Amino acid sequence: MSNVYFVRHGQAGTRDEYDTLSGLGRRQARLLGEYFVSQGVEFARAYAGGLKRQRQTAAEVAGAYADAGLGFPELTPDEGWDEFDFHGIYKEIAPMMCEDDEEFKQEFEEVNAELRAHAGDHTADVHRVWRASDTKVMDAWVEGRYPHTGETWRQFIARVAACRLDMTATRPRENVAVFTSAVPTAIWTARALEASDEHIPRLAAVLLNTAYTVLQLRAEATLLFTFNAVPHLAAPELRTRR
Repeated sequence: MSNVYFVRHGQAGTRDEYDTLSGLGRRQARLLGEYFVSQGVEFARAYAGGLKRQRQTAAEVAGAYADAGLGFPELTPDEGWDEFDFHGIYKEIAPMMCEDDEEFKQEFEEVNAELRAHAGDHTADVHRVWRASDTKVMDAWVEGRYPHTGETWRQFIARVAACRLDMTATRPRENVAVFTSAVPTAIWTARALEASDEHIPRLAAVLLNTAYTVLQLRAEATLLFTFNAVPHLAAPELRTRR
């Protein structure tokens, strides 16, 4: 059996440049690496999706190990761990929703007005807060209410669930790191809990940036040991969800 640490990426950039870590996101990731070092956590393998924010998080954690004179495994890339493409979904579905829902259209226009007003201000709430219109677009995608050229919700779940962690070179009770995002972590957590897919968005919604979730993989079962842990983020201002 192996302990798999699912690490959500650090705080991301702005809405227009979401797939990169903010300065705070890099700090969160480095603090996580320093915490793992302080606890004597050693990793036999490390995986990451293909997204910049996931790999940048892994690089900061690995940097903390290097600073301590310790080794960290070479990262194994696997785009199966990528988050769903919300930017692409929003770009395609939101205009269609504006035609059908006047309330949504007003919310959508308010967000765009805020983006224009806060151009260049990376700390603005419009970049950091999940809005009602965001939730409505995601719900529409999950329910398949509008045509979309990318992955469906079901295809996304199947893609993440199909990811395989090569344990052939891993001795029993060793640790594996997976640097991914909120919803892939929630998908595997739901599987461990034998929860239905409708619980996945609820699990993902509470995951903090650089939180780690530990699942123990056994031949006969997958057990949840730790969920959404952030002992490395002691100060409230370090805890974010975007």
